[in-house]
Amino acid sequence: MLTVLDLLFGVESSIPLIVVTLLFFVGCTFVVSGLGISALRVCSTWSTYLFGAFSVLVLGYLVFTTDWSAVFGKPAGFHRDDGRGHRHHRGRRHQLGALGPDFTRYLPRTASSKGMVGATIGGAGIVVLPMVLMGAVMAVGTPDLATAQDPVSFIGELLPPWIAVPYLLIALVGMLLINSMSMYSAGFTAQTLGIKVQRAWAVSVNAAISLVFGFLLMVVATSFFGSFISFLTLLAVAFSAWIGVFGVDMLRRRSYDGPALLDTTRTSAYWYRGGFAWQAMTAWALALVVGLLFTSVDWFSGPSPPPGSGGTASAGWPAS
Repeated sequence: MLTVLDLLFGVESSIPLIVVTLLFFVGCTFVVSGLGISALRVCSTWSTYLFGAFSVLVLGYLVFTTDWSAVFGKPAGFHRDDGRGHRHHRGRRHQLGALGPDFTRYLPRTASSKGMVGATIGGAGIVVLPMVLMGAVMAVGTPDLATAQDPVSFIGELLPPWIAVPYLLIALVGMLLINSMSMYSAGFTAQTLGIKVQRAWAVSVNAAISLVFGFLLMVVATSFFGSFISFLTLLAVAFSAWIGVFGVDMLRRRSYDGPALLDTTRTSAYWYRGGFAWQAMTAWALALVVGLLFTSVDWFSGPSPPPGSGGTASAGWPAS
């Protein structure tokens, strides 16, 4: 939104404007999440088509306007010491990410497991190659992209306004819908934890979290990519430990009582003590501590980071 305002009207970013755009984005997310799954499904489908079409247009534009001799003549990366004993690799760095809303919850029980896995992997595979190529070409055109606090603003420098503005607006709609699906799922998540709260209140909590962390990321953080990768790395450590607990439990049990899993009262077969399986909670906490010992990110560095990590890598998730 900030980049579009700058491209169209020359409005420069400021803290009050950041707050206003954040409030607008989170407010729209809150409203859309209340429309229900049918509306989200229709909106997500059309935004996917539009974003895919404009991504192909952008890629085509870059193919015909890029200095390919500069791309292929780029030297190999090198290592440098940052003064703290950490060695950073600079050069070609590709980061692959996948975001998928929780549509599988609404598939029929007869849906093929192989079909779901195949569709997910196939859909990601179709977009990975062109998006990585697009990012690599953009990085050559703007060497400072990897360290930019606001990487989106660079798109305005690389593309003409007639491509950049609609491309960014469509991307904005896609991000809004993904966030809306996450907020829509918040009510279900609270219910699985046994928290009896209306979905609107659960969504409100997520909206507040989005505002606070969005503000910190856009105003306080010095590097978007560093903060983003730090967040994902710490999330991976927590999830890996959690998955480990589930994996051990699934290996030890031959079957689960389906109705009892949905019963969050004291009569449930899975009530344990006070509603918690303390063996599992203890195992998860210990695994989390072990994982953090081997984690090194911008925000946090454990006492035993992986050798040669350069302070930006993590062996925490396999350790956990």
